[in-house]
Amino acid sequence: MKLRLLFLPFFSVLILLVACHRTQPQAVTTKHENKPQCERPCLLPDTTYPSVAELEFQIDTFDTIHSGVIHDFSDCYANAPGIYTFRGGPRRDAQFCGKITGRPDTVCVDWKFLTDYDRIITKYGQWGGGTGWTGQPLYVCWPDSCMKRFRQESPALKKCFSNKEIIVGSLCGKVYFIDFETGDSSRSPIDVQNNIKGTPSLDPLLNGNLYVGQGIPRQEPFGAATYNLYSHTRTHFQGRDAQAWRQWHAYDASPVRVGDFIFRVGENGTVYKYYSPNGEMLLHSTLRYHSAGRWGSPGVESSMAVYKNYGYITDNHGHIICFNLNTLQPVWHYNNHDDSDASPVIEEEDGIPYLYSGCEIDKQHDSINYSYLVKLDARNGQRVWQQPIPARVVVSNGHKFEGGLFATPLLGRGNCKDLIFYNLCVNLPTIGGEFIALDKHTGKIVYRTHLKWYPWSSPIALMNEKDEMFVFTGDCQGRVYLIDAKTGEIIFCKLMANNFEGSPIIIDNHVVVGSRGQEIYRMSIK
Repeated sequence: MKLRLLFLPFFSVLILLVACHRTQPQAVTTKHENKPQCERPCLLPDTTYPSVAELEFQIDTFDTIHSGVIHDFSDCYANAPGIYTFRGGPRRDAQFCGKITGRPDTVCVDWKFLTDYDRIITKYGQWGGGTGWTGQPLYVCWPDSCMKRFRQESPALKKCFSNKEIIVGSLCGKVYFIDFETGDSSRSPIDVQNNIKGTPSLDPLLNGNLYVGQGIPRQEPFGAATYNLYSHTRTHFQGRDAQAWRQWHAYDASPVRVGDFIFRVGENGTVYKYYSPNGEMLLHSTLRYHSAGRWGSPGVESSMAVYKNYGYITDNHGHIICFNLNTLQPVWHYNNHDDSDASPVIEEEDGIPYLYSGCEIDKQHDSINYSYLVKLDARNGQRVWQQPIPARVVVSNGHKFEGGLFATPLLGRGNCKDLIFYNLCVNLPTIGGEFIALDKHTGKIVYRTHLKWYPWSSPIALMNEKDEMFVFTGDCQGRVYLIDAKTGEIIFCKLMANNFEGSPIIIDNHVVVGSRGQEIYRMSIK
């Protein structure tokens, strides 16, 4: 444990005592669960539920100057001009939503941007270009103050640089910057040196920080980087962590800012909390964990969700874990059967936060297994409902096609406000997927729509003037779909690319999405 004990604040000592002694979690009464533990209104209790006993964990504090207490839990992404992180914000609830008039019936390509193609063959394969999972682009409409500073300071700007910009990490190992209107390169790419599978994150404070995780170790160093877009340089790097409980140092998750802190989770079984009030990255503390009595720490590929002072992660051992953002102390734990890579989604109903998640078919070994879709009370981890969907792993031509949930769920709105939607790889009877609508309150299946291939890409929503909801999504064979969200009817389906493994974003009626080939597309829905 790396500590400077001189001038150590009392609050930091308290955190360290909890981490060092690993005390047994204390059961709490219902009355205590609902009572705020500080004068600031609306925070969730500083408590620990008995389910945490299923974990062994360690909290290390490296920064003894700053207490780690977060003073502002407001959503700093809510009013940001654009889409800055995976699924748009800390609840991972895809609040970005398209606008359409009437009933859409076609999708056409506006422009196509080509990335480089990585032909290097590593022991993990050849990764090519375009985008992989989760591979969501970012979109930013830069304010005038940022535009002025870019023009004064950045050495990377191209002639077509404008205020509407797409930022996307590619499997070829570069971050690209694209003019949203024209599809032209808006500034020189950043060479990250290793392949990017996940979704970068742009700091909502507009301090210039872009957080990028490396996904495949093509060369050293390997880890997670921070780039300053004003200077177009790398300003921070988290390399291989010798203290990690799992030695696989990939970062697919999209970091998130809460107050003065940046939270980044890794596939090395570690939650990193950085103090970053002005853009610098000072490691404050870490949380490392694994199942009690089980050797080996899980990796986190999903992006952490946040609700007030609680953070939520899923991992490849099937854990769904809630922890206190102030202390990193686990609050509750839920075991969801199998590998869970889809990011958890948080929604508030009548003042109560609920978490939606699901699992893959990875560690189950029967001929037919289940993807368990769940709704949990996000305050305490109690299950509200569970819907098991039969699915299986298929091996075809030497390739393994896993079943279950890889795409992040989509909350319904408008005429579908009582529904939640899942893209699922069912592979029954052959390789294929389903778009499934569940009743949010009961978990009952409302409809199941067959997709022609399996989907890893997360669906997005469009709304028309009648408050009717439609869905755009893609599959891993390169098709795009328009679906009537109320009925499940497929309105439009067309093979348009190689493989839409990454997730899309939507601005008005324009979709931006990457393909597993070399292409980044902007499409219009009409």
